[in-house]
Amino acid sequence: MRGMRRDAEYLEFATVRSGHLYRSACLLTSGDTHFAEDLTQETLGRMYALWGRISRIDNPAAYAQTVLVRTFLSQQRRRAASERPVGELPDGAGPPGGDPELRLTLLEALGRLAPKDRAVIVLRYWEDCSIEETANAMNVSSAAVRTRTTRALAKLREQLGGSLVAFASG
Repeated sequence: MRGMRRDAEYLEFATVRSGHLYRSACLLTSGDTHFAEDLTQETLGRMYALWGRISRIDNPAAYAQTVLVRTFLSQQRRRAASERPVGELPDGAGPPGGDPELRLTLLEALGRLAPKDRAVIVLRYWEDCSIEETANAMNVSSAAVRTRTTRALAKLREQLGGSLVAFASG
């Protein structure tokens, strides 16, 4: 009986969080939807394995986000030696009312960042995590997060130049 309740609780958690995890994974992977799906599934699988002990975790949603980021960074280290990203993003539907050209430009710029820089930007500005939460998710110091954030934002500004102004006024 306890196992069935555990499974039902996990299923509810996974149903509620999977969309959010997938969106974060898409940003981390610079729009690689297949890799994002793999990351989301890996994260949910790891969360299921921990679910019996999850009562000791204050915020399972935040913990899942940490698992997602650490899984991404771990896989990036492994992929760096074997796989190479493609030059063009796959076609995909954007959100209604959004600017697809701006989204593609931003995803391409994120894709040119190093994986840890990308993770910092996604956590700090997409997920609205604090410096401390970001440091915990990435298993680094708060000072490292501040430094990496400053550098990553500078790289994004350098890559995007005046293109954001053109999109905003266009």
